[in-house]
Amino acid sequence: MITFKNRRRWGLTISVILGVAFAVMMLAYSVMLRNTAFLSGWVLFTLMILLTLYNARKKLTYPPLFKSASWMQFHIYAGLLSFVVFFFHTGWRLPTGSFESILYVMFILLAGSGFIGLYLTRTIPKSLADRGSEVIFERIPRFVRELREQAEALVVESVGFNDSTILSDYYSEKLADYMARPRRIGLHLFWVDRTRKDFQHELRALHRYMNDEERSVAEKLSDVLVLKDDLDFHYGRQGLLKGWLFLHVPLTYGLLIFAMAHMVLVHAFYGGLA
Repeated sequence: MITFKNRRRWGLTISVILGVAFAVMMLAYSVMLRNTAFLSGWVLFTLMILLTLYNARKKLTYPPLFKSASWMQFHIYAGLLSFVVFFFHTGWRLPTGSFESILYVMFILLAGSGFIGLYLTRTIPKSLADRGSEVIFERIPRFVRELREQAEALVVESVGFNDSTILSDYYSEKLADYMARPRRIGLHLFWVDRTRKDFQHELRALHRYMNDEERSVAEKLSDVLVLKDDLDFHYGRQGLLKGWLFLHVPLTYGLLIFAMAHMVLVHAFYGGLA
């Protein structure tokens, strides 16, 4: 049975072999006094086309050209290989011309966003699975609105106990803004957002001023805060996954267009392979 670990091992092995083979080929071309920039440029452009096909594959359900997971693995290792080819193509030097500098920066940004996306797609789904059931991103604002209405109903209920305004005052001062909309806490990848716990701690501190009925309502309000915190977590993390693509995909097509223009200019002025 082929496991994910085995696929990753095979993918890395094949990538290393192809990378070494490409380096040897470049060395052979250099010994023969051939122009290695044209060869590496065509290899890099071919890899870019193959990498772009992954985005097209995700939008097509037919024909079933391999599984999406297989395309993803190919995309990752082809991207790593393109990184090696790119530096061979640039001669391991920073560019001097303005057009080449734009291409260089776009490729670095694209590669960087790819590494970021790899980290996000490997860590976020697991973290979401640990925080409640799966929630569709577009439905989260509606769920938050329902929780806000539930919280406001609890506050109104608390006022009926001896005309007490302890919970209603606290809700107006602290919780109203928190419950108003989903909070984008997706950037909190390396630390814990303690807002909800702070609110719960403050609610427990108010218990000494409440009667039994108010304490019961406060506990229910505390439970609502847990659900709101889970929705915020899903909203922020899923938003990161979607937002990352809004950077990576336009960079992909933009770089492809610039690369095509670069190839036309190079062949027009240098006449193809030397």
